[in-house]
Amino acid sequence: MNKFQNHMNPITEDDIANYLANTPDFFERHAQLLAQVQLTSPHGSRAVSLQERQAEMLREKIKALEHRLMDMVRHGTENVVTADRLQRWTQGLLTTREPRSLPWQIAADLQALFLVPQVAIKVWDVEPSYQREGYAQGVSDDTKALATSITNPYCGLNSGFEAATWLGDTPAAVSIALIPLRADAQAPAFGLLVLASPDAQRFSPDVGTDFLERIAELASAALSRLRP
Repeated sequence: MNKFQNHMNPITEDDIANYLANTPDFFERHAQLLAQVQLTSPHGSRAVSLQERQAEMLREKIKALEHRLMDMVRHGTENVVTADRLQRWTQGLLTTREPRSLPWQIAADLQALFLVPQVAIKVWDVEPSYQREGYAQGVSDDTKALATSITNPYCGLNSGFEAATWLGDTPAAVSIALIPLRADAQAPAFGLLVLASPDAQRFSPDVGTDFLERIAELASAALSRLRP
């Protein structure tokens, strides 16, 4: 009966693997097998011993860890640089004495410090003394409604947004970020900051918007000086 069952259910590789996994002292009793096992090297067709193959696997793991470490160092360096630029940009907002020039400074400093090819800004519902400034004109009701409807910064391809026409070179605005400016999270937008690039991936939909949200909060707070 047992012979019949063995014939109908032959031992599989999984059976062998399970046996070895559950019998850790097997190779202690048969240590000579470790030297006899030959495997194919991943770096060629030559056969290598089990120990050599394990050493190769260990070297590959170490190499992968080294790459991960280098990536962490690189990202850490990039974060430090970004934080430094953000601090310098914020200092510019705090030290500007004339509110009238704030919108232009916000746009110019973002472009220079963060190497953004094109930046534009518009604000509305400002005090009468600022309503004749270029940044307070030329915004349709549709764009104001769009800005209010955006809860988080929009990043993606430029699909013909009116805000893209505020830029100096609209055809070069392939990817775009629309950053609404508002007094608080529940308030309607009173402005819109536009970042654009000829690189379709610079402001792609899958990029994180945390940094842009911080930009929006700081710019909105600074521009409150222009509002009634």
